[in-house]
Amino acid sequence: MDSKLLNILACPLCKGALTYKKNQSELICKADKLGFKIEDDIPIMLINQARKLDMEEIDNM
Repeated sequence: MDSKLLNILACPLCKGALTYKKNQSELICKADKLGFKIEDDIPIMLINQARKLDMEEIDNM
């Protein structure tokens, strides 16, 4: 994932910062506990397609 793109992207729900998890191919919003998939180097930033994270996942980041 391009670092310039990562600096521009924000959570579509809260507009907060995202954390890139390369091994999971996801962008994570810790505030909203959502994981946004990256497919073919394109982040899928749709709230209704985001994966909901549990507290254990957030704590382990």
